[in-house]
Amino acid sequence: FFEVTALSTMAEEGEMNGGGPMGMTAMLREVQDLADKFKVEEDEQYISPYAQLEKATVLQEARIFHDPNAVRENPRKCCTVIAQLLHLQNTGQHLSGAEATEVFFGVTKLFMSDDASLRRMVYLFIKEVAETCNPDDVIIVTSCLTKDMTCDVDLYRGNALRVLTRIVDAAMLGAIERYVKQAVVDSSGQVSSSALVSASHLFNKSPECAAVVKRWISETTEATQSPNEMVQFHSMQLLYQIKCHDRLGVSKLVQQYSERNSLRSPLALVLLIRYATKLLHDESREGRGSLQEGSPMARAGYQFLESSLRHKSEMVVYEAARCICNLPQIEPQDLSPAISVLQLFLSSPKPAVRFAAMRTLAAVANMHPRVVAKCNEDLEALIGDGNRSIATLAITTLLKTGSENSVDRLLKQISAFLTDIADEYKITVVHSLQQLCLTYPSKHRILVGFLSNFLREEGGFDFKRSIVASIVSLIRAVPETTESSLLHLCEFIEDCEFTMLSTQILHLLGELGPTTSAPARYIRFIYNRVILENSAVRAAAVSSLAKFAAQCPSLRRSITTLLKRSLNDEDDETRDRSATAVSIIEQAMVEFPYVPPPPDAEPEEIPEDKPNDDDVATFLLLEPLPMSFDKLERSLKAYICIPNVMDSADPVSVDALPIVEDIAVEAAPASSGAADPMNIDVLGMGSVEEPKEVVDPAAVVYEIPELAALGRAFRSSKPVMLTENETEYVVQCVKHIFPNHVVLQFIVQNTIEEQRLDNVTVVFDDADTESFKISGEIPVDGIAYGDTKNCFTVLERDADAPLTPSTMSCELRFTVVQVDPATGEEEGDTFEEEYPLEDLELSTADFMAKVSVPDFRKSWETVGNDNEVLEKFALQFRRLEDAVTAVIDFLGMQACDGTAALKPNTGEKPHMLHLSGVFVSGEKVMARAQIAMQGETGVVLKIAVRSESADISRMVADCIS
Repeated sequence: FFEVTALSTMAEEGEMNGGGPMGMTAMLREVQDLADKFKVEEDEQYISPYAQLEKATVLQEARIFHDPNAVRENPRKCCTVIAQLLHLQNTGQHLSGAEATEVFFGVTKLFMSDDASLRRMVYLFIKEVAETCNPDDVIIVTSCLTKDMTCDVDLYRGNALRVLTRIVDAAMLGAIERYVKQAVVDSSGQVSSSALVSASHLFNKSPECAAVVKRWISETTEATQSPNEMVQFHSMQLLYQIKCHDRLGVSKLVQQYSERNSLRSPLALVLLIRYATKLLHDESREGRGSLQEGSPMARAGYQFLESSLRHKSEMVVYEAARCICNLPQIEPQDLSPAISVLQLFLSSPKPAVRFAAMRTLAAVANMHPRVVAKCNEDLEALIGDGNRSIATLAITTLLKTGSENSVDRLLKQISAFLTDIADEYKITVVHSLQQLCLTYPSKHRILVGFLSNFLREEGGFDFKRSIVASIVSLIRAVPETTESSLLHLCEFIEDCEFTMLSTQILHLLGELGPTTSAPARYIRFIYNRVILENSAVRAAAVSSLAKFAAQCPSLRRSITTLLKRSLNDEDDETRDRSATAVSIIEQAMVEFPYVPPPPDAEPEEIPEDKPNDDDVATFLLLEPLPMSFDKLERSLKAYICIPNVMDSADPVSVDALPIVEDIAVEAAPASSGAADPMNIDVLGMGSVEEPKEVVDPAAVVYEIPELAALGRAFRSSKPVMLTENETEYVVQCVKHIFPNHVVLQFIVQNTIEEQRLDNVTVVFDDADTESFKISGEIPVDGIAYGDTKNCFTVLERDADAPLTPSTMSCELRFTVVQVDPATGEEEGDTFEEEYPLEDLELSTADFMAKVSVPDFRKSWETVGNDNEVLEKFALQFRRLEDAVTAVIDFLGMQACDGTAALKPNTGEKPHMLHLSGVFVSGEKVMARAQIAMQGETGVVLKIAVRSESADISRMVADCIS
């Protein structure tokens, strides 16, 4: 526009000056000069006008507030100074107490001005600075705000209310309660909304203020009849806030407004829908949420949600549909009205509406794909949507709801779609393709081939990692995909630029490649990595070749020739692995030489290409370590802490190391992220967190010379509270289990300032138990105020008596020394004191170490069923998750294979729990438990326990009863 105007202007000036039309060259020169004037440098950064503010300068300018003439004649200047003060406050240049008070008094004088902008700035400043000023100073503006709150200007009234409720406390609230209640039912929507929002803030401010706000319930209820939509919204919000802890009150609130149909505000109706949905969730948790046979409240709530689907507001309709789709235990036929509405929203011209509907349908497809399948035509139309989030959700939903016959057509559409979207969207599609392959295993060749094609396309590490992880996951779940998938991965590592992916794939090839029908086909791909890759990949390739040689005797001679070429590798790790593998394989070839079958032998006469049972290469190259490196490190550290162990002449062996339990990080179930496909990490290639150092709890016992003769601790329990946290003396107990003893460590904290505790010990009554007898006590002295120290009690276990759960009453005994709180010096008399504690229980689970096994099925079969115990129990749990957690706690064992967490979308199917552990006597214990819901209030547990001792199996099984 500027250029065209300049051209016409310059042409006219040239003609008026008599010089004739302006020449084109001169005109372009003038245009260029004009463009340069308006040119903005791209690298030029925006500089705030307040960037160079100095607090002293701003405080000097703030003195204008004390000049009445300047305030009336130049309110804009006052607004600028307030803005500068707020800028200092928000950028960390806080005013001191004296400075804030002086400025605050100056601001209060600005109420003499009638300028609306200045008044609003004053309100804002008071709210921001009120917390840093002296509370007594803040009270001064209360009269000014109260005056504004009762004036005729709605703008002043509403803002004054908001500010006033921010600075008053419960005592001052009583003085202005009448004004606030009147404002709640004011005819002005702005004032009424301000009063309701202020009341909501007051309710959360303190219990005393909340008690005052609860008295305004009649005015709040009256405000729901206001014609102003925002007033209805805020009043509904405040009503629920007042009644949220009264379930019957919330139920009446929902029933009243859902039947009366008096709310006109879409936002208020959205709140009402959410409150009704929460009631339905609560009913479902108590077993009364069935829409056909549930409580009247549940049926009425669903009818209200269904009627809201016919509202004229899209916001209300979508919220009702979303809430219906998220109801627990809802049947597919009850979803139909909501799905029909969401299907209509898919063709909306508004991107936000389409995205909301699409996201909800994608969530429903996880649980009820057949219900969403009727929307497939509309979903296919969204694949080309300009909003990539909508298109990605449409693709992933179609992959869940599509039939087996539509897979080929979907893949053609996806192939063109994936090239145009970012990696984060590609990852989502990849995980959906993985789930599709699990749903239709017969399509594994097409789907795996499709995924492998994108391995060769451009993409970042996360995208490639997600594809590799999905292919590996499919190999585990669908064994038919193994050979084709391995070949695709072999082709990928030929030009893979990511070292981590290459090493993980080489490890997988070494694990699965020898078990395929033609192991030799993978050798070329692996050896190419020895020649062409970096040191880390070369070392992984050498280990993979060694595994092939260990499992395939027919390939040993050729693989040994290849490995010998790496004996002179420049990398130490690669060279050492090659030397070790060559030595082991050559020894195995001498002990068990491979005899090739005759050329004319029939296929059925050719023996399997498997190593001998006593093959040294199989044991050394294939058998995993009995524990992870992390557990090995912790076990060695615990071994070093054992008294006198370093002076012993006995060699260190794996059997001699202490048993260490799995910590929480190791025990985290692999399926915990199954609900979120983005969490898939089959190869363990996730982000590596800094490991936290694990301290041996028994180290405190090893430091006591009197307990050195007990040897090493088998395990230590978590601290058990024997008192409340708020009592005078806080006591916790840690149970240290030894082969024939139990050391009870009592952690005692003194919370009384005027006392010091001496000769502190815990006394037991062991008359009711035959398994344990008290054999010694170690008291502690000098527990001052705030200090925490340990005393010990030693129980001797009768090895001949059966180990049964024992409960012992105990009390804390000590000598109280009166002291001066300031100096800590003794004053006054001393006296003996006793303090009752909670009963202490020693259960069978205390003598079981949580130790996982790498292969539960193999370990289960190895233990055998000679000492197996089978039991069936009825448990009183309402939820399957609670029953699973309780069984793990009862047995004190480690959940394996990620069975500690329920798989998503399993409904009421029984859950299989795999548990392993080590008993105090050293025997391995395995358990398989099937947990299933029976009716609405019960759980059936079927459990099988195996160990090396029938008595231990019976003892563990009896933990449940």
